Amino acid sequence: MSSVNEWIVREYLEALGFLVRQPRKYQVVARSKGLHEEVDLIAVNPAVRPGAPVPKAKLWGASELADVACAIVAVRGWHSEKFTAAMLASSPEIYRFAEPESVRLAETELGMAGPAKILCMADLPADPDQRAEALGFLKSRGIDGVVLFRPMLLELAERVDVKKTYEKSDLLQILRILKNYDLIKSG
Repeated sequence: MSSVNEWIVREYLEALGFLVRQPRKYQVVARSKGLHEEVDLIAVNPAVRPGAPVPKAKLWGASELADVACAIVAVRGWHSEKFTAAMLASSPEIYRFAEPESVRLAETELGMAGPAKILCMADLPADPDQRAEALGFLKSRGIDGVVLFRPMLLELAERVDVKKTYEKSDLLQILRILKNYDLIKSG
């Protein structure tokens, strides 16, 4: 189901003005991913000048992403898990996309240097200390920002107008229908 997760992230980034490309269209199952296959999405924000510094915050939303010129994105939508520091330490595949060689290959594909390394993930622990520990661990592994699915979906739902038809986006159309029947609320 990773394609659904990537679909949500792609729609979110496009709603924020990014041009998004998926570097590969297949799922690696029978073997380990190569470094050139670690990045799920590549995004460029034409409204931000190349070389702009990445935001300092660890947890990102629309306001932080508005300052990002280009990014490489990994999507880890394991929606039944909370990503603790211990779990992250035992699962290096989660942050492998931020390794220097993988970033270098993505920079070649992007045609731009210094992309922000963004990890889109399901959730972090509710406990503030555990949350800070997990975010600190990811920062130490080269991740510039973390975007969580809940705020992403809430922001998308907030942007959807029930009076509009979203013919070109199945996700936005589904959100519009759910919102129209009060199955999801605004704010």
